[in-house]
Amino acid sequence: MEDILRELQRTSDPAYLHTVSMNELYQNVYQSRPPIIDGLLYPGTYLFAGAPKVGKSFLMAQLAYHVSMGLPLWGYPVHKGTVLYLALEDDHRRLQGRLYRMFGMDGTNDLLFAIYAKQLGLGLEEQLKKFVRQHPDTKLIIIDTLQKVREVGGDKYSYANDYEVVGKLKRLADDCGICLLLVHHTRKQQADDKFDMISGTNGLLGAADGAFLLQKEKRTDGSAILDVAGRDQQDQRMYLTKDKERLVWELERLETEPWVEPPDPVLEAVAALVTADSPTWGGTATELAAALQTDMKPNALAMRLNVRAGRLAAEYHIRYENSRSHAGRSITLTLEPPQA
Repeated sequence: MEDILRELQRTSDPAYLHTVSMNELYQNVYQSRPPIIDGLLYPGTYLFAGAPKVGKSFLMAQLAYHVSMGLPLWGYPVHKGTVLYLALEDDHRRLQGRLYRMFGMDGTNDLLFAIYAKQLGLGLEEQLKKFVRQHPDTKLIIIDTLQKVREVGGDKYSYANDYEVVGKLKRLADDCGICLLLVHHTRKQQADDKFDMISGTNGLLGAADGAFLLQKEKRTDGSAILDVAGRDQQDQRMYLTKDKERLVWELERLETEPWVEPPDPVLEAVAALVTADSPTWGGTATELAAALQTDMKPNALAMRLNVRAGRLAAEYHIRYENSRSHAGRSITLTLEPPQA
């Protein structure tokens, strides 16, 4: 009881600063959220910028459709989920014509559109949170455009204001475990760093998890370059061409092939241990080391699995838990096959 009281006094101090040591980080298990599009789009908040009429809305419709249908995009695996597209510069007639030309008769109820929404700070957050509650499998929300939802008076372009605007949306995306894609414009001035062409200050990109930049040499060109930068994916440059009939963007080539993490023999051994015939395993790190027939020390094995729990879940569909009780630490491994 005295220890509890001392801890309460310590944490209630106005000058208290919560810290975590490097060793504590290694001892914890942080469950990662699966990507929306492997190697391309992850949960979080991203800017999607380009000049007016460069083809952003067509590419947004294409992204939205592929995620809602679970269809691979340019060879990248896509994880199916509900998509909300706030097409705030469109009307229903234009959306209907665009979608039919791009995708024909193959529609879906998992892609939903709204052409009106409230502004940030004036009800938008509540609208989006309610949508996610009503559609718990939501993976992606597209806001086209960011300027349409900026609060009244939010047109004052300062670093602090830009950072706050995207920061609010990022907190919402993180809390809901979804991806928010914010469509925005670029400025006319060229820059050494392409991403400095995003309209506004660096506060927008500073608060976001990443950005996509779509550019053409000329507005009438049928080809474009898509640059990608983010915290969870490698920097990429894609050369795209537009199908003149369907108006969908097709991948012509990648400047650099995506980096693929090499196989981890420890994770492969765990996958061989936890199978459909034996979908759960529980025990200590010492017992797991023996079951895997590895020479790794138990504490090193546990630390490695703590750090790579997200990869174990994403690649092998095995949930890893490392819990502490009066009897000591125990590890639980559970096979969780993806839903059909």
